[in-house]
Amino acid sequence: MVCLCVTVLLITGTVSAVFLKKQYDRTTYFENTTVNGFDASLKEPKEMVPVLTGAYSAPVIHIAEDGEESVSYSLDELGFRIDEEALLENLENALNKQKKSIGVLISSMMGGNSFDVEVPFLYDPAVLKSAVGASALKAERVSCTEAEMLYDEKENEYYIKPETYGNEFEDSRLQDLVEKEVSALVSNSDPQGDLTVDIPESFYFKPELTKDDISLNNEVNILNSYCKAKITYLFGKEKQVLDWDTVSGWLSIVEGMPVLDADAIHAYVTDMAARYNTIYYERDFETSVGTTVTFASYQNEYGYMISEDGEYDQLMADLKANTETEREPVYAYRGYSRNGQDDLNGNYVEVNLGAQHLWFYKDGKLLTETDIVSGSVAKGAETQTGVFPLPYKQSPANLVGQGGSGSQSWDVTVQYWMPFYDGQGLHDANWRSSFGGNIYLTNGSHGCVNLPPAAAAAIYDQIEEGFAIILYK
Repeated sequence: MVCLCVTVLLITGTVSAVFLKKQYDRTTYFENTTVNGFDASLKEPKEMVPVLTGAYSAPVIHIAEDGEESVSYSLDELGFRIDEEALLENLENALNKQKKSIGVLISSMMGGNSFDVEVPFLYDPAVLKSAVGASALKAERVSCTEAEMLYDEKENEYYIKPETYGNEFEDSRLQDLVEKEVSALVSNSDPQGDLTVDIPESFYFKPELTKDDISLNNEVNILNSYCKAKITYLFGKEKQVLDWDTVSGWLSIVEGMPVLDADAIHAYVTDMAARYNTIYYERDFETSVGTTVTFASYQNEYGYMISEDGEYDQLMADLKANTETEREPVYAYRGYSRNGQDDLNGNYVEVNLGAQHLWFYKDGKLLTETDIVSGSVAKGAETQTGVFPLPYKQSPANLVGQGGSGSQSWDVTVQYWMPFYDGQGLHDANWRSSFGGNIYLTNGSHGCVNLPPAAAAAIYDQIEEGFAIILYK
């Protein structure tokens, strides 16, 4: 019995050594072995490569926008490809671990193994960059727009058109996000399911200027505080309109406050005055007989003159009132009636001293025409030539005066007195029996224009303060 036992042990030991040597040299995994959770029993590492490659390459990457899928990619389409050569090496290393010692080898034979191996990916950024971007998404790209200030011509006011929000973004931001999330996915040791990448709202371009912008609202409020101002200047039937087209060029906003260009406004008033002022300017006058008489500027004391300071102050007040108004400009001097630059407008007394004749026009109609007697030439008391306004009229009036050296004084009461220059005036002369001709040369007045009583009465009844009296030779 002893010899038999020894022989069995020797035979068993020899068989076991051979068997262990055979298991050590095997190229497959033992039974009951898994690799990354997949059954690898009796398989060579190269047989596990397609198993793992298929599992780890399976996830589909969905890019969603506004909660809806927009586009999908495989990992390969995004530049992520399994490095099968490195994977095979990792699998072979796992195989070798099952026989790194006699104890491990016997344990692997008895119970199998469970290995976790890295499934390495190769990544080509250029592939992802060419595949991922706004142009690949389903929705059409819409640009955002800034809030803007607009002018409503019908309502004559400014308003803010709100901003709009689009869906444009920088491709690089989405590419970075996709790369980050896919990289995290493929680095996981376990096979993963599909991945959805949601485009964050923060990626979209936002308008820099919105309807709530304080500066923009302040600007609208300021412009609306001036844009309704409209001043219609009246020059008889002729009008000059000042509105927002011009005023807008005078208004600026400095540190959030409105500033009107004082120099520009002064210039506007000055230009208007230069156009419509008539007093103290050279004047051409077409006479009743069709000739033209020119009066030098110093002879022209009738007409209109805009008060530039007064008009500037009134204009500033009108602009700040922000309303429409019709008015005459502020005058320093004004005539009786005008129509544009025509400051006579058919209302004047015309005296031709050479012809000793007078015409009286009102509203363009000849009301009275008469011969006259003017200042005596022989006595050096000729009537003043020029264009003068009637300051007032009086009935009756006591005329008292003293002529030059050697001249007689006078003290006479007239019924109709209409002065025009330095004590000279139109008046009735009931002491004369004739008028016209050459009487004025030797027996003229002390400078006044003597009229027949009936003619003087007719003129007096119709003439008004401010009327122009025009006297020429």
